Amino acid sequence: MAEGKNLVGVDIGASSIKVVQLKESRKRYAVARYGYAPLPPQTIVDGHVMNRGAVIEALGRLFTDNKIATRDVAVGVYGQSVIVRKITVPMMSPAELDEQINWEAEQHIPFDIKVMSIDYEVLRKRPEAGQMDLLLVAAKKDEINEYASIIREAKLKPLVVDINAFTIQNIFEYIHGLPQDATVALLNVGASISSLNIVARGVSAFTREVTNAGNSVTEEIQRQMGVPFEQAEQYKLAAAAGAVPAQVHQIIASACESLAGEIQRSLDFYLATSGESEIGRVYVCGGSAYLAPLMQAIEKRSRVQAVIFDPLANIAVEPGKVNEQDLRMRAAQMCVAVGLALRTDKERRS
Repeated sequence: MAEGKNLVGVDIGASSIKVVQLKESRKRYAVARYGYAPLPPQTIVDGHVMNRGAVIEALGRLFTDNKIATRDVAVGVYGQSVIVRKITVPMMSPAELDEQINWEAEQHIPFDIKVMSIDYEVLRKRPEAGQMDLLLVAAKKDEINEYASIIREAKLKPLVVDINAFTIQNIFEYIHGLPQDATVALLNVGASISSLNIVARGVSAFTREVTNAGNSVTEEIQRQMGVPFEQAEQYKLAAAAGAVPAQVHQIIASACESLAGEIQRSLDFYLATSGESEIGRVYVCGGSAYLAPLMQAIEKRSRVQAVIFDPLANIAVEPGKVNEQDLRMRAAQMCVAVGLALRTDKERRS
């Protein structure tokens, strides 16, 4: 639960870095500062930083160029070093749970617990059954330390490390609320990883990451057209305007169909194992949310309405400080950064 000052949200993605600073005024947030910087290919692979210098340089430039004075930041992590599990434990007090959580985590985490950083959230208490449901989150300490080290080297202060999938849930809750009588899917199609978070009756019920994402579409264009990665990416981005060879549209449609198939299998698995009868809507964010063939393929395969999730739908933009046109053009890419910017320097467990 937020009590202090908002941190600057820093989303270090596989293809770019996004930063957002929010300002609260009259019980409504406004974007006070914003920055976007592309990263060279292979700078980050599956959440692992391969080129520290490029990330540090881009971070420093973003904060300087966009006149972001606040140095306290929240950063998101993702990839194979992050594990999320929904578990059930006996009813116990908060103090008892803090003592027991590492033992409980050992039963569900396929790594040495000593190398993991563990956190949890109580999802639901069921005293009649003597049980409580927890969302257990574990991340490798060396990955967290790597991100923290890079942040500090950029002369910033990391106060919060969050999981990307849950930052999107944070901003979704702020804008739409979490429906207590429905199930929605929050899908973030990044450059290297697509993350799915299914929220049922107000709590996260299922999360999954797949490596089929935006770069998969670019790589397929690169392979079939015989062009460099950068040109393939330009083809992908220009396809919406139609100014590309006809073959590019066919390649994009086929690659999007493959990605949508991965998403459909995850949705079907959740429905088959949860007892839920349906998913009401799929909210899609990330740079690839703007690929119309992807949205169409998701709807066709899942038989669920797919809509682009705009994290700025209920957020103003401070005039004169932010390039609003550029920001709103990239809105779907900013979900993680905006969700991180909701975090504060003083929080307490709800």
